[in-house]
Amino acid sequence: MSITRIGGLLATLVALCALPLPAMADELSSGNTAWILTSTALVLFMTLPGLSLFYAGLVRTRNVLSVLMQCFAIACVASLLWMIVGYSLAFTDGGSANSLIGGLSQVFFANIQQETLAGDIPESLFAMFQMTFAIITPALIVGAFAERVRFSAMLLFSGAWLLLVYVPVTHWVWGGGWLSELGLLDFAGGTVVHITAGIAALVFAMVVGNRKGFGTTAMPPHNMTMVVTGAGMLWVGWFGFNAGSALAANGDAAMAMLVTHISAAAGSLTWMAMEWIKHGKPSVLGIVTGMVAGLGTITPASGYVGPGGALIIGFSAGIVCYYMTQAIKQKWKIDDSLDVFPVHGVGGILGTLMAGIFASSELGVFSGQGLAEGATIASQLGVQAIGVIATGLYTAVVTLVLMKIIDRIVTIRVDLDEETEGLDLVLHDERGYDL
Repeated sequence: MSITRIGGLLATLVALCALPLPAMADELSSGNTAWILTSTALVLFMTLPGLSLFYAGLVRTRNVLSVLMQCFAIACVASLLWMIVGYSLAFTDGGSANSLIGGLSQVFFANIQQETLAGDIPESLFAMFQMTFAIITPALIVGAFAERVRFSAMLLFSGAWLLLVYVPVTHWVWGGGWLSELGLLDFAGGTVVHITAGIAALVFAMVVGNRKGFGTTAMPPHNMTMVVTGAGMLWVGWFGFNAGSALAANGDAAMAMLVTHISAAAGSLTWMAMEWIKHGKPSVLGIVTGMVAGLGTITPASGYVGPGGALIIGFSAGIVCYYMTQAIKQKWKIDDSLDVFPVHGVGGILGTLMAGIFASSELGVFSGQGLAEGATIASQLGVQAIGVIATGLYTAVVTLVLMKIIDRIVTIRVDLDEETEGLDLVLHDERGYDL
């Protein structure tokens, strides 16, 4: 072998040694970190400003600021409670009680340093990503009691509800609790976010009572431009919600994003078509509400189903949630002001159940990523139903008890004269518009 050839081999060897080694499982992944940083911002974007504008546009002029204030304040309260104790109870080991609740090892984000990892992303980022879920969930409930609840009562309820409902259910499903051990499929929050918020909204609306004039006085949205603007932000932000839940920049995230978009589009067009058939004209409110129904329904299934399954899920959401909205207001006379239960609650239930079907890899063009080894569609549906029932019952009971306690501390509902004047002036001494 010539000197020249030996020199070339040595040079190649030196070059190979200089290449970076593949990242180990316990090393930081810059790609995954970048994606979850983006997803975290997108999920917060869903609440502030997305949900805030969506809800604010749906209420009457005299209450627009009150809704914006409620969403903003909840974001602040939920963030601090999550930092103080919520994250720890949701995602740490609870010892002998771990099936029900986590421990206190991470109160005040203790032991979370720059170099602390959760998988291959910083634990500080994982905690922040999950914080945005804790923010939007109680904010969703605002839509059920809009225009008639005191700000102080709303703050007390939202903080207590976050700790007593959202945190335990999060631990059950994502923190290693009993539903996780059972094998429940909930990729991004069908039970944790949508069922808890939807059931709480229904209970709250029933207990607090209908708005003055409900059923006899028209209460149309005051600003549909604001509603559509907020809805567009929700659609974009939802990609962080679902695709970010893969906690990696990989094929699971890409598929979750794809099926999320398909379901939203299918839900929008289906709801629009239902209104067109029933009422003769397609409404802007209908198409954006169908979008939210499609997004909420695909959420628990987004990491498990394929495009074909997402199409059926979105189509089903548009029909089922549409009819439930009509039933809640017209048949049962319940004033869930902004349709939180029929859209988020029913959508979460429907999506959680359908995840057990369309996750199967044996449905041809409608196949998903596949069920766990040994699981069948029937057995998985059973697990999904247990998750739906347990989450719904627990949420309903705790929400009812919380409302009774808070109403004794500070009266939840404003009086009728204050409701007529509007919460913007009565509670905040401000106007949304200088008309």
